[in-house]
Amino acid sequence: MAAANRPPKFVYFVVFCITIGGLLFGYDTGVISGALVVIKDDWHLTNTQQEFIVGGTTLGAIVGGLFSGYFADRWGRRVITCLSSIVFIVGALIMTFSSHYSVLIAGRVVVGLAVGAASMVVPIYIGELAPKEVRGRLVTLNVLAITGGQLIAYLIAWALADVHNGWRWMFAVSAFPAVVQLCCLPWLPESPRVLIRRGQEEKARAILRRVYGSKVPESLVEDELASVHQSMRTENASKYRDLLRTINLRPLLVACMLQLMQQFSGFNTAMYYSATILKMAGFSSTKSATQFSIAIAATNMIMTIVAILIIDRFGRRRLLLVSFVGMIVGLVLLGIAFIFIVGLVKITKDSCVEYVKCGACALDDRCRWSPGSMICANEGNSMYGDLTTSCESITTRDKAGTWMALASLIFYVALYAVGLGNVPWLVQSEIFAQGIRSKAGSIATATNWTSNFIVSVTFLTMTLHITASGTFWLYAGILLVGLCLVYLFVPETKGLKLEDVQQLFMGGGIRAYRKRANVVPKTVDEIDENAGSLSPSGGGGRY
Repeated sequence: MAAANRPPKFVYFVVFCITIGGLLFGYDTGVISGALVVIKDDWHLTNTQQEFIVGGTTLGAIVGGLFSGYFADRWGRRVITCLSSIVFIVGALIMTFSSHYSVLIAGRVVVGLAVGAASMVVPIYIGELAPKEVRGRLVTLNVLAITGGQLIAYLIAWALADVHNGWRWMFAVSAFPAVVQLCCLPWLPESPRVLIRRGQEEKARAILRRVYGSKVPESLVEDELASVHQSMRTENASKYRDLLRTINLRPLLVACMLQLMQQFSGFNTAMYYSATILKMAGFSSTKSATQFSIAIAATNMIMTIVAILIIDRFGRRRLLLVSFVGMIVGLVLLGIAFIFIVGLVKITKDSCVEYVKCGACALDDRCRWSPGSMICANEGNSMYGDLTTSCESITTRDKAGTWMALASLIFYVALYAVGLGNVPWLVQSEIFAQGIRSKAGSIATATNWTSNFIVSVTFLTMTLHITASGTFWLYAGILLVGLCLVYLFVPETKGLKLEDVQQLFMGGGIRAYRKRANVVPKTVDEIDENAGSLSPSGGGGRY
């Protein structure tokens, strides 16, 4: 087992190549933040047109995530990875050479198809290939690649902000990692579990030997093969309607709930609108807001590294609970900070002079702040010669709120990255039976991207109508509900074979999953028959 805890270099090579898809996922969702600032001025885009450019990738990802599961089962994980790389390149070229708004939208949607496919297939591919003792660490490396891609996107956007047609180069850069991944594909194996389903057992055995390394006994490889065969004999699940069976429906509901919570926590508002949030918080110059946005992205990446180091020891469930509690605290404090900065005021005033704080004034596009008169006035008002969108000349009390907002936002992002940012993808790769894994994963992934879209297009509207503080407290309330659901329904999966994890969802009723189950294999038919009454001696264990 000690050898299994140190996978051979082959495993890390495979994970590196496959997580390039995660890097592209992060880059293409993050780069639009910097590119859009330039594009909207070059092409004189309306707010609605900007929202469609931002949302184009998300809409494409919904479709890509939903249908990639079917084709991953039909063609294999490796083929879908290859196709997503090609689609990434095509989308990057369309965006780079786009000469019209509609062409750019088309490019964003095409890239979104690849993002959706990669976000579904990469965790499943790694989860099926990785030794169970380090599966959490290796799957979470994909999340590290995503956060790294977002950080790289912010840095490149910042570096090219003043370059002529710099936004085209921002999009062009995303093609290079996809080319690298295509070059790696000849050396990437197919998932052993896919090969076994195809009847190619010798190929699967050879790959498992390379995965576990020469230091582990042959019996471990044979035991893994036997587990997959046992699962195939008992699961009898390969169609979408099989998701309605009790043994499949429960893990599907858990996976979809975690993906919903990941998005309805409001985290992507921190990534998509970090510059806007920081402007609201008093960092009103574009340069300072962008610099602190990079700091937020770096926090996300650093804490994801922390998660990689502890997830297989600390456990998925415990990290989720800690993450939820920390994020709730961060959002409550962020809401309090915004009371000092903006006040509990709706940004829907009829007249600019009704805003008494610079933070609120800066949020209304019609208005500008006069530092000399400490008054909010309509843009272009000739009575004031010092009108600005900057809130640098604010009171000491407001400055304290500004720094409290930044600290709260960083704390919130850190707690997200250590748990909720990565565990849903990991759990999604673990809790489904082999025959239904890709299809169930595609539904959970589409749930993620659909809720992502809803949150991204409602955030600014909510800040205008229920105030910024009210918006953050609403997210905190949603997380409180999620905390209860995680405590009641999410089991611990660390250290279990993929073929054993589904046994955790046997039985009926609501109970807290406090400990990992003592798994004893059952057939799916036995599970369905006993779904309403779990006996202590029935093999499901007590939680």
